[in-house]
Amino acid sequence: MKYEPEIIRSKLTGEECHLYHHPSGLDVMVMRLEGFRTTEAMFATKYGSVNNRFRTVDSNEVITVPDGIAHYLEHKLFENEESGVYELYAKTGASANAFTTFGATAYTFSVSGDYKQPLRILLDFVQKPYFTQENVEKEREIITQEINMSNDSPSRAIFFAVLGAMYHNHPVRIDIAGTVDSIKDITPELLYKCYNTFYNLHNMVLSISGNIEDEEVLSICDECLTPAPDIKLETIFPDEPAGVVKKRVHLVRQVGVPIFMLGFKCDPLKGSERYRRSLAADIMLRMLFGPLSPWYKKAFESGLINSAFGTEVFSAEEGYFTILLSGESKNIDALYDSIVKEIEENKKRPMDEDLFRTLLRGSYGSEIRKFNMVSDCTDIMCSAYLQHVSPFENVDILSTLTIDEVFDTISLLDIDRSSLCTVSN
Repeated sequence: MKYEPEIIRSKLTGEECHLYHHPSGLDVMVMRLEGFRTTEAMFATKYGSVNNRFRTVDSNEVITVPDGIAHYLEHKLFENEESGVYELYAKTGASANAFTTFGATAYTFSVSGDYKQPLRILLDFVQKPYFTQENVEKEREIITQEINMSNDSPSRAIFFAVLGAMYHNHPVRIDIAGTVDSIKDITPELLYKCYNTFYNLHNMVLSISGNIEDEEVLSICDECLTPAPDIKLETIFPDEPAGVVKKRVHLVRQVGVPIFMLGFKCDPLKGSERYRRSLAADIMLRMLFGPLSPWYKKAFESGLINSAFGTEVFSAEEGYFTILLSGESKNIDALYDSIVKEIEENKKRPMDEDLFRTLLRGSYGSEIRKFNMVSDCTDIMCSAYLQHVSPFENVDILSTLTIDEVFDTISLLDIDRSSLCTVSN
């Protein structure tokens, strides 16, 4: 069958990728990179840890499933009735991996040689779940150990503690792996229910890049994909109040230096608006608190922070948008006061235009360089597709972002909508 691509091209760089709507229901994104030896592919579903309430066209009933089931599914798909998937990949020279995030689950491979057989393996095993009472129970023990080990990690514990302090109801507050108690309720029947709902090809994407041929990729899709009905999946999220749950939380863990995370809860956004706001906020954070800022130099030289200090904009389509400042400090109260003071003072004074241009150029250059890496291209296409934007969205936004937009994001640093979490012995 001859397929006509939807060509997505950056007007600024000339880079392009091709989007195909395969008759099976799967969308396929291909980026040909001539001269590269490596091929990277990612087969992903828009199903992550926050998608625990949903309904489909065949029922108006809202189904609620245990926390951690998306991550559980990821583990189980690597085991099929005949053999382990990693063994199949090993015979081709490909390396494979998988991961679950808050909003997606993805299965990947990377290979330096022929990509066709690894692609067949990828498409085949993700479409063939195999769950039994015995293998589900066996996996429960493994994931329980994983959760317990994660709970012992100060950095992971503080991350979910600050999310729990900010969010009343949104499932982003729950660890991606779930809890020891929640995974006790996972059964083969529930796994099949979630698989058949979220691993429907209409809810998935194949992203592949390298020195490849579109026709070969699509031919393998024709060979391996089983057409799926469109079940009109709808994911449902609880109402979330604007305010935070707690202003301050303290955890006790064995750490060399006390650690902290300060989170600001912001109104959620979608699509290009979220991307633009996120990029503007990232530059704002680096202007106020990054290594090139006057505040950072003063705080570092006085010993208030060390090189572990950093900032992050953490947001997604699934209804959350937060700004995080984190690091180590022997005097967290003084550091918190210094951060609050810096925020309030920057709301009243103009931004440094030279610093803005420097950081903007750096961000733009960083985004451009990603298109010289096969793995980055695959990831960018997949992530952009799942978040309903163009793979070149970041480049396009950074080319037009203004200092006024960046200054406006200081308003996101609302102390009344913030939570501080600390960890010490």
